[in-house]
Amino acid sequence: MVAIGERASRWKVNDGVCALVAGGGYAQYATAPDEQCLPIPGELSMVEAASLPETFFTVWANVFERAHLSDGETLLVQGGSSGIGVTAIQLAHPLGNRVFATAGSDEKCRACEQLGARRAINYKREDFVAVVKELTDGHGADVILDMVAGEYVQRELECLADDGRLAIIAFLGGTKAQLNLTDVLVRRLTISGSTLRPRPVAFKGKLARALEEKVWPLIAAGKIKPVIHRQFSLDEACDAHALMESSTHIGKLMLQINPA
Repeated sequence: MVAIGERASRWKVNDGVCALVAGGGYAQYATAPDEQCLPIPGELSMVEAASLPETFFTVWANVFERAHLSDGETLLVQGGSSGIGVTAIQLAHPLGNRVFATAGSDEKCRACEQLGARRAINYKREDFVAVVKELTDGHGADVILDMVAGEYVQRELECLADDGRLAIIAFLGGTKAQLNLTDVLVRRLTISGSTLRPRPVAFKGKLARALEEKVWPLIAAGKIKPVIHRQFSLDEACDAHALMESSTHIGKLMLQINPA
């Protein structure tokens, strides 16, 4: 931290922090409200710490606050090898939940299982609904974190347990879905959606405090670790985006900003 505002009370210049920003992160300097800043946990490097906020805020808000994942419940993570996916697996597993994940290759599935998924499902050759139902003795998933939407939504309703919750955070598979609402009514299912960027600072600050209290100690203890696939220099940002679009990475892609 190189400068602080007049009303920033917690931090001081030279504190090591990571922060959720609302944009403008591809730069040598960026600003963030002090409520959205967090101390660097444990012995993490600056790059490792920078990989945390976006995905951890998102997963905590949707899986634990909106979908109310509770101890002992089952979570299905769609896209388990993505930055969001590896975060969701690592958060839910040490907090006492059974986690399943989908991924698009056997290599990605192995990575998900190494991070704590009980079983990773290769969606290109397996039916995630059938696998989850079989492995839960017909119960299904209590919570599903979905970045696909589209035609996946109806299948996810079939995969949910009674009183299950579907949290949609993106729609890579399309914005429209055809649903059998009988399942929603009869089995008391909940479908929610959210996006983090337009939420007020107070809301994001509340998430930051929850993460610092409940998750940052797990990171400091090494029970949760940043998963960084590759680092790029800022002038290689286009290459980073090309790799992201190829969907061959596991975890986060990071831009390294060299100080002047």
